[in-house]
Formats: sequence, C-alpha cells, structure tokens
Amino acid sequence: MNRNFKLFFALFFVLTSGAYAQHLNKMYVVLDYENYTLRVKQEITFHNQSQDTLHEFILNDWNNAYSSKTTPLGKRFSDEFVRSFHLEKDEKRGHTTIYSVTNQYGVSLKYSRPEKHPDLINIQLIKPIYPNEKFNISLMYYVKLPDDKFTRYGYDNNGNLKLKDWYLTPARVENGKFVKNSNENLDDIANSFCDYQVAFIADEKLNITTDLYQGNKQKTDRGIEYFFIGEDRPGFSMVIQPQNDFEVFTNSTVEVNTNLKDYRVTGIQKASLINNIINFTNDNLGKYPYGKITVNEVDYERNPVYGLNQLPSFIAPFPDSFIYEIKFLKTYLNNYLKNTLRLNPREDNWIYDGIQTYLMYKYIEEYHPEKTMMGIKWGILKGHNIFKVDYNSKFIYLYLVMARKNLDQPIGNPKNTFIKFNEQMAGKYKAGLALNYLDSYLENDVIPSSIKEYFELNKDQQTTRNDFRNIIDSKTEKQTNWFYSSIVDSRDIIDYKFGKVKKKKDSLKITIKNETRVNVPVPLYGLKDGEIVFKHWLNNIKKDSTFTIARQGADRLSINYENEVIEYNRRNNWKKLNKVVLNNKPIKFTFFQDLEDPGYNQIFYVPNFTFNLYDGLSLGLRLHNKSILEKPFIFNVTPSYSSKTGELIGSASMQFNHYIRDDGPLYNIRYGLGASTYHYAPNAAYLRVSPSIQFRFRDENLRNNKKQFLLLRHILVNRENSNFTFTDQQNEDYSVFNARYTSSESEVIRHLDYSTDLQIANNFGKLAGEVQFRRLFNDNRQINLRFYGGMFMYKDTDSDYYSFGLDRPTDYLFDYNFYGRSETTGIYSQQFVMAEGGFKSKLDTRYANQWMTTVNASVNIWNWVEVYGDAGFLKNKYQNAEFVYDSGIRLNLLTDYFELYFPVYSSNGFALNDSNYSQNIRFVVTLSPGTLIKLFTRKWL
Repeated sequence: MNRNFKLFFALFFVLTSGAYAQHLNKMYVVLDYENYTLRVKQEITFHNQSQDTLHEFILNDWNNAYSSKTTPLGKRFSDEFVRSFHLEKDEKRGHTTIYSVTNQYGVSLKYSRPEKHPDLINIQLIKPIYPNEKFNISLMYYVKLPDDKFTRYGYDNNGNLKLKDWYLTPARVENGKFVKNSNENLDDIANSFCDYQVAFIADEKLNITTDLYQGNKQKTDRGIEYFFIGEDRPGFSMVIQPQNDFEVFTNSTVEVNTNLKDYRVTGIQKASLINNIINFTNDNLGKYPYGKITVNEVDYERNPVYGLNQLPSFIAPFPDSFIYEIKFLKTYLNNYLKNTLRLNPREDNWIYDGIQTYLMYKYIEEYHPEKTMMGIKWGILKGHNIFKVDYNSKFIYLYLVMARKNLDQPIGNPKNTFIKFNEQMAGKYKAGLALNYLDSYLENDVIPSSIKEYFELNKDQQTTRNDFRNIIDSKTEKQTNWFYSSIVDSRDIIDYKFGKVKKKKDSLKITIKNETRVNVPVPLYGLKDGEIVFKHWLNNIKKDSTFTIARQGADRLSINYENEVIEYNRRNNWKKLNKVVLNNKPIKFTFFQDLEDPGYNQIFYVPNFTFNLYDGLSLGLRLHNKSILEKPFIFNVTPSYSSKTGELIGSASMQFNHYIRDDGPLYNIRYGLGASTYHYAPNAAYLRVSPSIQFRFRDENLRNNKKQFLLLRHILVNRENSNFTFTDQQNEDYSVFNARYTSSESEVIRHLDYSTDLQIANNFGKLAGEVQFRRLFNDNRQINLRFYGGMFMYKDTDSDYYSFGLDRPTDYLFDYNFYGRSETTGIYSQQFVMAEGGFKSKLDTRYANQWMTTVNASVNIWNWVEVYGDAGFLKNKYQNAEFVYDSGIRLNLLTDYFELYFPVYSSNGFALNDSNYSQNIRFVVTLSPGTLIKLFTRKWL
C-alpha cells in the first residue's frame, strides 16, 4: 500500500473512534472493479465479555473457502454433484491473501489456518485474552472475489458484485472457545456481533446498496469514498452495480432496499404488500433494531419458495402480486432473523427455520386462507387433491416426501449434516410445523408470546436453544419434554389410528392405537355433518389406550383432523359412527398422478407407450397407486397393445416396502413380485415372473452417499420357440436363482462401486464380480475404470445362450431394455449396454463358456470427448485362453443416458478400414423418463 493510503487510513480511524457496544470492526477498502478484487486495511477491537480466558483468536475468512477444490465448500459441492466448481479455472474461484497481522503495539503476530478449516484464521496470541479484557489487531489483506455461478455471491456476467461474508471478522465465542464453522454454502456463519465502521472507495460510475447506514461521501483521486456504519450486528451485505436496480420503501419502523423481481407488480402494490409484511413481522417479532434492511434477489434465489411458480408461466398458477408477496415475506423473515438472533446458526438452525416457517404459515392463514397449494384448478386436473388442498399443506407434504423415503433427519441436528432436500425444504418445513403443533397443544398463545420474548432477549445477550425452551416452559404448566425428545432431537414418526369404538346413546368408548409407540399428544375430533362438535387433546398414549367421552351428536370421528400433528400416515384417521362400513375410504380413480388424499383409496391411470423392434410402438394404460408420497404397498399394472403383433403385452408388479427407522445400517427391506410379457423376436413372446427380496443398507451419515444392496430373486422365464433365433429345450423354459450384492459410493470427483453376482440354475451355475471406479482429478482430467470377472461353476449345455458376452450380454434374465434384443446385424444390434465384458467392438469370439476377465477404461481428452480401451482374457471349452482388446473414441454426451462409441483399433485390426464402418458404431440411448429424472435429483438426496 502507498503512503497516502496509510495516512488516510490512520486519519479515518482517529476521526471515527468512539464508544461501541461489544467489538469494533473498522475497515478501509479499495475496490479494483476491473479485476474483482478488494484491498483491505482493517482494525479489530475484540472485547472478551465472557467469564473465560481465551487462549486463541479465530477470524472467519469465508471468502477463502473458494480457494481450492478440497476445501469443505469444495467437498460439499462434490457431494451434491455440482461440477462447475471443480471444473472452473482457479482465478474464478476467489481467495484471500493476508499481508500482515499486528497487535496494538505494532508487533507482528503469527497466524495459521486450522487443519481442515482453510476459511478460518488462527491468530497466535502473545498472551491470553482475560475476561473483560480488550484485544486489538490490525490486518492488511487482499480479497479476490469468486464468480457468482457457485453460490450466487461474487461477480456476475453483468458486472454486478454481490458481497457477503467476504471480510475477516471474529468468530462467535461459546463456552470459552471460538466456534470453528467452515463455509459450506449454508449461510450459517457464526460471527461475533460487532460495530462496523467502513470506508469504501469505488469507481464513481458504480452504485452501492447495503444494509449499513451511509454517511457522507466524497470524491477522491481513487473514486468515490463512501462511509458506512452499523451497530451491534453479525455482519452486513453489499451489492455494487453499474446500474442500480434497487427500490427503497420506507415504513415508520424500517427502510427496505429491495431488488426482488416484481413480475409486473406496480410500485403501489409493492409498497402496500411490503408495509403489511413489515407490520406483521413487527407484531410477531418486534421492531427491527437496525432501521435498515436489504431484501435482494440473491438471498431469495439461494432459498426460494419451492413450488410457488414451478408451473409454466402461461398457466399463471398464482397472481403476480401473490408471488412477489410470498417471495418478499420469506426473504424478509430470513434476513430479519439472521441479523437479529444471537444463536449459533449451525447448531441451533432449527430455531431460525422454525420461526421463519411458522410465521409464513400464520401469514398465509391470516391473509390468504383461500389459496391452494397449486394456486389454480386447471382443466381436467381440477379434481386432483393437489389442486384442492390449502396452500399451507405443502409444508407437511414436502416433509413427508423425505419421511416416507426414510431419508428425514432430526431437525435439531447441525445444519451441515443435512442432505440438501432436508436443509432447504423438508427439515425447514418440519421445524415450522413443529412450532405450530406445540402452539396448538399449549394454547393461550404461548408460542407467539414466547417468540417475542425470545427476540427481546436476543437484543441484550448471546442465546442458545435452551433459552428458547426455558421461555416456553415458563409460560405453561403442560409438559413439553416430548416435543424436544421426539420432534426436535429425533426422527421418530407419529402414527395413531382407531381401534374398536363402542357406541352408546350419549357416549363413546374409543380405543386409540399407537402404531409407532411415540408418545406425543394427539387431538381427537368429533364431527357432525362435516362440522366440528368437539376436540380433545389425548395424552400418554404409549401403546393402545381407551377413552370414554361424550358423543355430542357426532356422526364421524377423526384423529388429527386439522393436521396439527406432524403425522406420518393420515390414511387411518377416520371412523364413521352412524352405519356399518367395510371400508371407511371409497376408491377414487384419478388421471395421471396426485397428492395423497387420506379420505380415499386412490388408483391412478395414465396413457403409456413402450417400444421395441418386435412389438413396435405399443400403446397402453398404466394403473397404479403410487402417489407423490411413498406408500408401503405399491402396485403397477400396464396392459398394452402390440401394434406389430396385435397381441396384448405388458407388465405387472407389486412391492411392499418395510422401512426400518432404527439407527443401524439396514434401513429398508423391499419385497417384490413382478411379471412381464413382450416379444423377444419376431412373433415370439416371453413371459418373465420374478419374486424378490432386497435388503438396503446405508451409512449413518446420509451425506456420504454410501449405499449397499443385497438382492435375492428367482427368475422364471418361458420363451416361445422362434424361427428367427436358436432355442432348445434348455433355453425355452428355465428358472434362475440370483443373489446380487452391490456397494456404491458416489460424488462428483470420485465414484466407486463393486458388486458380486451368483446365479444358480439346473444346467449352469455362474459367479461374477465387477468393480467400477471414476476419478475427476484437479486438472479436470477424468478417468473411468471397470474390472469384470466371471466364471462358470458348472455348465451342462453347449448353447452360448447362458455364456458370458464380450460386447453384448444375451440378457437371458431380461434385465436390460434392449430395443432389438435378438438382432445380430443392423442398427438395433449396435445398441450398447455396459455389462459383462463391456467391449464395444464385435470381435471374432464374442462369448465365453468357461471364464472371462476384462478391463474397460476411458479418459477424457476434451470436455465430453474420451478415448476408451478394453482388454481381457476369455476361455472357451476345448480352447486356449484368448487375449482380446479394442480401442476407440467415446462421445460421453450424458453418461449412461446418451453415448456414442467409434471403434478405431482392435484384435481384428484397424476398424476404419472397414467399408461398413457405420455398422461398428455403438450407442447408448435411454428413453425412460424415470431413469432420466434420477440424473437430476441425485444432488438433492
């Protein structure tokens, strides 16, 4: 830094020094807009107001989380299959470079970055910081901002800078130690609350919007120098733009700067909506203490209202004003709570999420009780439950999406342990529903008044979840232990249902069954002609309990009628009283798919088409009971008409899922029975029937993406004789017992899975194993390796039908979706499936009837262009083992879904010399929508 810079910095601190609340953070910042860098000179005064002696001093440096692919931030991107961070150039990631650290006496201090925390700085103290002692340091450093494509913070293609958590600041102190939270893209930085005094120099053509107060500004030879201040706050945000797109709305209590997309909402409408939201928040939380707040599009995009406008815009599911209103409400509440609550935002995240979602729930109840989840009743879909349930129902349904898959996590766990869907939706919504549940049970506005009192407490001191709990308990005589043990700190599921109900003239003797043994309060309702005639909260139902209550003319009973309890299954919550019924729920046929409707047994129907060479384009109807939420029992029947043969074909399956919610590795047992019949050759059909049982295991840490499967099944096949393909008595009708074990671990930079496969039949027995490995290196070079080995334990047939296939399996178990499975020439024979040998070239020897070992490898040379090579040995009876190989170019456009293979050289010689070279090209094409969807949902689960 030059001399003038230092002199001005010293003068600035002399003029701005004064009283402060707790810690003081002074910064002099010069922006190099062209290079997206900031040069910072900073002075921090830290006041140890705890009763503990501090032996270290930790600064948060979250901008440095972008500096490497191996930081906790980079690891999280890899876990969530975000490739852009790993593939991008180093200069686009950002980093922090520290020039000097000195104490108040000008003595240089040593510093380091703690192991596994490259985004923290540990200042080596000369002496401890004693209680009530102040500690001063001065720092000079350089900040290179990241591209905003990673987290939406940083610089964008339009020259906008969106700055948050880019500067150094003291970490939060708890129990005598600094909190060491790394940046994992969760907006949960644990800062100490500081006073901020910032001098910021930027080009005069730029506009700055911040939630700090702006003082005077002046023109210098470096640009415009701005002065900003803020008192007793966890941090500040700043947006720097060539063209200012922020609007300012002033309420009697707060000034709002916002650039939320407005969807054609007028300024008058926005002012009215914003004023309502501010007043609502003031009534439920209290007056915002800082007087100025920003609500920007970046904050919303990082945590949007999912489902609000996911339908195409031409359908217009919600009015533009409602979309803007809910966007603003969610973002305003989020920023309000993050700026005011003095909690540890990682360890106690459920309180942030709970209060935010609870207030959103109450806001909708008060201002938009008529709104439905999808906003409209559209055409033939208007009878669907998803278009009829109220808007707030989406909170419970999005939680149940994960609970029914056995992927939910305790909301009281640290935020960085959640998988993405739980962090952004399921856990967040459950936290709000939990407070609403407790509010309904405690009554007398205990929760609303507790939230306001807790907010007041946060104005004066650092808090924890225990402070919130103590405030709630002080306002009620009812027990709340169940709430924390069963709702917050566990993933227990709640499910009550009716047992026997004995009716008398004026009373009812009711048995309530606790299906999960989770002992929490539950409301019992009596209804007459659809109206509530009584409501009783029932407690201490550990197993099955019987209650006698006054009937009050009720003709129907319901458990959890108003959906206050976060219940796993509401399909068993009804009991009719006036007549004997075999089934409390009628059958309802629904087009396409729908949200679960607890009042009906739903059967869905949807047109279906399949294609293969021998059946042609087959149209049919799919009948199933799979709603948007998982169910224990699922059936699927798909009758179709074969346009080529004129025959009825199709498939049918049923499966029962037993989800195990204990803490052990086994989390699911799936029992299944499936059958299918299609044509495998011209005018020759097959019938396949397969009972199965699958055991599914996972790692205790769901973020590890580790899963294991053990599949036991028996496949029975009946094939009609064909004049176009060889069959004999041994391969027309056969059955095979198959045991398959698979272990998989996957992320962007590394994928490893291995499997073993045992097959036992009358005339053969096989054992095979496979290992697949993929690694993306720091230079963005990716290598794919696959090892396969298989052998016959015995074989009593000379047919190659059961042999190992070098370039294409015979697929006698009918596991793969071949479009022309019996073809040996033409385009359909060129379909490639990575199985068994995995070769892409068709060599002279294509099968092995004793044993086979192969290695398949590929490495990228430019983007999705790869070089592949295969090598292996295969052994046939009465022949010597044969070494084979091939190589070529792979266009890996979409792995496992759309690929092309161009052979170049193999055991047969130079493939390009072949006059019919086009017949050697192999392809992978996946037409199944369900399979493709998994490609885009893996980052969430």
